[in-house]
Order: sequence, then structure tokens, then C-alpha cells
Amino acid sequence: MGAGKNWYLACYDIRDPKRWRKVYKKLKGRGNKVQLSIFLVNLSKTQMESLRWEIEKILADEDDLLIIRLCRGCAHRVIDSRT
Repeated sequence: MGAGKNWYLACYDIRDPKRWRKVYKKLKGRGNKVQLSIFLVNLSKTQMESLRWEIEKILADEDDLLIIRLCRGCAHRVIDSRT
């Protein structure tokens, strides 16, 4: 069985600029920026878990990370006012 990819919406609220930049760089290379701290990424479950693990190593207790799995139709209905 092949590892299919899923769409995810990754959102974060990080209080420290250095930690924020590190997380931004990790997501920038793997997804499309929707807003400053929101990315739409298309990854396999294993890739997403690996990315989440990498990000959580950077975060402090005061920071927040939200990852939402989207169905294909929902991912295509994400409205980006820049386009």
C-alpha cells in the first residue's frame, strides 16, 4: 500500500521571533504560505508527523501549533485573497 499524501493546514502562534523564524523556515520549504503564520502543505502522514516532531522541538510552552488535516475538496476551497 502506497503512502498517499494529504492536505494539512498548519497554523502557529509563537511569541519569540527567533523560534518563529525557525518554524517559518521549516514550513516555507514544504508548503504554500496562506498568511504569515498559516501554511497549506501536501504531505504523507509520515512526512507530516516528522515535520510536527521537528517543529515541536523548537516550540516553548507558551507557543501554540495547530495542524488540521483537510480533505482534497476542502483544501481546494481554501480562499487566498492574494490570488
